[in-house]
Amino acid sequence: MADGAFGMSEELARETAPVWAKVKDHVTPMEWPAQAALISEINALKKTRDAVILAHNYMTPEIFHGVGDYVGDSLGLAKEAARSRAKVIVQAGVHFMAETSKILSPDKTVLIPDLRAGCSLAASITGADVRLIKQRYPGLPVVTYVNTTADVKAETDICCTSANAVQVVEWAAREWGVDRVILIPDEFLARNVAAQTSVGIIAWKGRCEVHERFTAADVAEMRAAYPGAEILAHPECPEDVLAASDFAGSTAAMIDHVTARRPKQVVMLTECSMASNVAGDLPEVQFIGPCNLCPHMKRITLENIRDCLVNMQFEVTVPEDIAERARLAVQRMVDLPPPTVPARYDMVRARHHVAVELI
Repeated sequence: MADGAFGMSEELARETAPVWAKVKDHVTPMEWPAQAALISEINALKKTRDAVILAHNYMTPEIFHGVGDYVGDSLGLAKEAARSRAKVIVQAGVHFMAETSKILSPDKTVLIPDLRAGCSLAASITGADVRLIKQRYPGLPVVTYVNTTADVKAETDICCTSANAVQVVEWAAREWGVDRVILIPDEFLARNVAAQTSVGIIAWKGRCEVHERFTAADVAEMRAAYPGAEILAHPECPEDVLAASDFAGSTAAMIDHVTARRPKQVVMLTECSMASNVAGDLPEVQFIGPCNLCPHMKRITLENIRDCLVNMQFEVTVPEDIAERARLAVQRMVDLPPPTVPARYDMVRARHHVAVELI
């Protein structure tokens, strides 16, 4: 067959052209033939294996746009896994996400392309830690971020995401009839939630190694260099970063904000690949650094996704006693009416300054 673009066959070039249109600013022409061939192979394997791929927002563009059947944040992907009729779920993300998918889809085979794809935030706390916290604060509900392991979720009353953390905290306070709630493990998320609610927050000193590195000085430097750019921050960033930004919100809220407004220039203070992936759908918007790479997310590649499906390797399982208790916490969150819009964190007009109690 005659060669097409980049020396690929015309058939492969046609098949992968829609993906190339979205990734061309982030993948070099030299890399593309090999990546296009892998994308084609993976998409064929999915049909053979009756599999779907859940691609997190922090996956690289060739994964996100090339092979992801469902894309989004960690909880959204797990919910899609539960709805999917596929027998096999491949988690293009990190280990706690695969566990959450297994918790919500116990009858499906859940695979992760690299078992070493962990998370600094999830590693910051254990189920044993949560049991000790509950002994110290008896009677208070435990709200746990979904960025945690299954054994932590199993000790939890209800889970939350950055998009609904304020809603969940206020629900838990009402349901338990208390004025304080334990919100773990992300310290900065807890501090930022505390500024949006009158409910007292007891927090744990866990941090995301991607978001904790951003500083207010980064925001000032970006404003000086790009005075017209809109600066968006994730609530896992420190409070002063959110206060200095134009908009602060969950992954979904940031995407919705940029999609609705379509500003000429945007700075996203989050993992690098998220901006690259949104840029594929909004070519008229210029996305500017800084951003930080998650080394755990970057363990997932087209090559090990392909190998995962070829060999059906690296299955993620959760002991049923843990899964059953963790499922209750996740399901309670899923059953809450979703926020009308993904939450934004208004640090400028925050209700009041609240000092959290740090365990």
